[in-house]
Amino acid sequence: MLDGPRLAPAAGRAPRSLVVLVHGYGSNGADLISLAPLIQSALPDAAFVAPDAPSALPNMARAYQWWPIRSFAEAERSAGADAAAPGLDAFLDHELAAAGLDDSRLLLVGFSQGTMMALHVGLRRAAPVAGIIGFSGMLVAPDRLSRDIVSRPPVLLVHGTADDIVPFGSLDLATHGLQAAGVPVETHVSPGIGHTVGPDGLAAAIAFARRVLE
Repeated sequence: MLDGPRLAPAAGRAPRSLVVLVHGYGSNGADLISLAPLIQSALPDAAFVAPDAPSALPNMARAYQWWPIRSFAEAERSAGADAAAPGLDAFLDHELAAAGLDDSRLLLVGFSQGTMMALHVGLRRAAPVAGIIGFSGMLVAPDRLSRDIVSRPPVLLVHGTADDIVPFGSLDLATHGLQAAGVPVETHVSPGIGHTVGPDGLAAAIAFARRVLE
């Protein structure tokens, strides 16, 4: 079972919602959980958890991957996300049950490869999650989405124009793929921001999170 760092609700009560932060390639849950305190004041009743991906990168301390990246080929992304999805799905089920919550109170937040996982898993769960926020990511296997999709939660995609890791054009490709599958999608462009979360993108994410979890 996946696991990672957690942050309890700021309100000091049992959680009314759950935010799962899905980190990117070569990172870890401890890195992405750093976003939680920046969001917590807007979601005082939310619990936060950021699981480490299941596979460690060789010869690197505390560096994990949802699947190995040997190329940027679509087939590799599709196979990798398919293989990693059951583990993340089971983790979400476990965390929701432990919190006494259902999918309608779950917000998925991904970064880079974590965005790919959040979209891949979130759109295939039996019940719609509250929402999905994706920073600096891509949509895996867009040609399969209309066939595979099970639920259509609202999605916010955030991408910086100066991203030199995941091309900025991935934002339009993902948006069109989601729209073609009937997913309500919003976008936020961060001018001059590279492969990171800029302050404007974080503000857009917080506003979206408050809206879908209110």
